[in-house]
Amino acid sequence: MAQPNYGFAKRQRELAKKQKKDEKKAKKLTDTPDTLNEPNSSLIPEELKSIPVERKE
Repeated sequence: MAQPNYGFAKRQRELAKKQKKDEKKAKKLTDTPDTLNEPNSSLIPEELKSIPVERKE
């Protein structure tokens, strides 16, 4: 009776995991919008933080 080749099975599982991980990474890169072109209002530049703000009450 032939013995199972555990090394081959392990290698096949590792390749399947790697392929799935790469597919997820590629999908994530294509699904995310390009944030470099969009201004982010939550980030305030340091120059604007130092300007005093006059508040009317």
